[in-house]
Amino acid sequence: MRQLFPLLLVVLGLLAVPGAQASKKSHAKAVAAAPDKAKAKAKAKPKPKPRPQPKQPEAGEAEARLIEVYQLLARGQSRAALNMSQQLVQTYPDFHLAQLVHGDILASRKRPVRGMGDVPSPLNPQGEASLNELRAESQARLTALTERPPQGALPAEFINLSARNKHAIAVDTSRSRLYLFANSAAGMRLVADYYISVGKSGVEKKVEGDLRTPLGVYFITSNLDPKSLTNFYGAGALPINYPNILDSQRGKTGKGIWLHGTPPGQFSRPPQATDGCLVLANPDLRQVIQMVEVGTTPVVISQRLKWVAPDKTLTEAQAFRSALAAWQQAKSAGNITDLLYHYSPSFSSYGKTLSDWTPVLRNEQANIKGRSIELKDLSLLRWIDATDTMIVTFGEVPNGNRTGPVKRQYWARQGSQWKIFFEGTIG
Repeated sequence: MRQLFPLLLVVLGLLAVPGAQASKKSHAKAVAAAPDKAKAKAKAKPKPKPRPQPKQPEAGEAEARLIEVYQLLARGQSRAALNMSQQLVQTYPDFHLAQLVHGDILASRKRPVRGMGDVPSPLNPQGEASLNELRAESQARLTALTERPPQGALPAEFINLSARNKHAIAVDTSRSRLYLFANSAAGMRLVADYYISVGKSGVEKKVEGDLRTPLGVYFITSNLDPKSLTNFYGAGALPINYPNILDSQRGKTGKGIWLHGTPPGQFSRPPQATDGCLVLANPDLRQVIQMVEVGTTPVVISQRLKWVAPDKTLTEAQAFRSALAAWQQAKSAGNITDLLYHYSPSFSSYGKTLSDWTPVLRNEQANIKGRSIELKDLSLLRWIDATDTMIVTFGEVPNGNRTGPVKRQYWARQGSQWKIFFEGTIG
C-alpha cells in the first residue's frame, strides 16, 4: 500500500497517549456485540428464544479504535489498519469520519492518497463542505489526543470543590474537548474526556439566536429523560444555567443551552455544528449522565483551558479567601456597616438593589444573634475574562445549628478588593 496521509503520519508517529488505543479485550467485545447477519438468516425454530440485544457501545470506544487505525498507518501496518477500519465501520456504521478513513485506505490500494478525504471533487459545494467538516473533526480529535493535559493538573477555574461536588466538567472549545473529573477526599482527578461539537458561529454567546456556545462557569440544572425529547437529542440532555448571573449582568440573552447527544444515523457532528449547545456522541453522553449530579456539577466552558498544579490555584486565590473570611466575620459579628463594606454598589439579587437587600441582611444577622457562622461545603470557582469573578457556594450554618440555607455568591475583584455583586439562596 502506498503511503497514506503523508503530512498527517508525521504527527501520528508521535501519538503515544495512555488509553487512546482500544484494548484487545474491549475490541473483541465490541466485535462480538455487532449484529451477525449470518445468524439472522438461520432457519427459525418453532419457539425461538429471544435474541440477546447488542451490547451498548462503550464511551470513547469508537474514537479509541479510530486512533488505533491511525497508529497502525503511522507504523506502516496498512493491512492491519484496513482490517481494523473495516471492523470499526461495521460496528459504527453512522461514524462518518471512520467511513471516510476506511474509504481512503481502500483507495490507497489503487492510487496515491495525498490527504484525508482524497476523493474526486464533489459536484456541489455542500459535498465539499461535508468533507472539510470531517477533516476538521479528525484534526480536532488528533490535536486533543496528542496535546494531553499535564499529569495531575487541573483547569485554573477549579479553586476548591466541596465533597458535594462529586464530579466536575471542563470544556476546551478550541480543542473540541470535554474533560470529566471525579472529586474525592484524595482530590480531583481526570477520569475521561470526549470529543464535542459547539456552535456553528463559534463561542462567546451574547444574544439569542447567534448560534454561539457561551463561555463561563455554569451548573447542570436538570437531566431530561430522552423519552420526553425528540430523537434529535439522542441519548438525553443536560441543561445548564445559561445565562448565569454574570451573563445577565452583561446583558446577554438566550436560553436552552444543553449538553445533549446526536440523532439516529449521525454518530458525531462536526466541531462547529450546533445552535449553541454542546453535543457529544451518544455513548459518551450516557456515561456523563451516569456520573454527574443535577444542581451540584459545575460546567466550565472555556475557549482554551489553562492547566495548573492544584496547589497553585489555592495560592493564587489566597487574597480572595481573606476577603471571604472577613465577610464571614462581619456576618457573625452583627455589624451591618462592616457587612455592607463587602457588597458592591452595583449589587443586584433577582431585581433587588443593595438598598433593597440591606433589610434582608439585617434580618439574617438578627436571626444569627451574634453566633459565628460556618461556611459548610464551600465551593470556589473562578472565571477570568474582562473581569475577575469568583463563584462561591456554601451552606451558611450558625453555630449550634445542624443545617442552614445553601447560598451562592458572585464576587468581582475591583482593584485590590473583592466585592459581592450577587447573593441568593439556591436549592
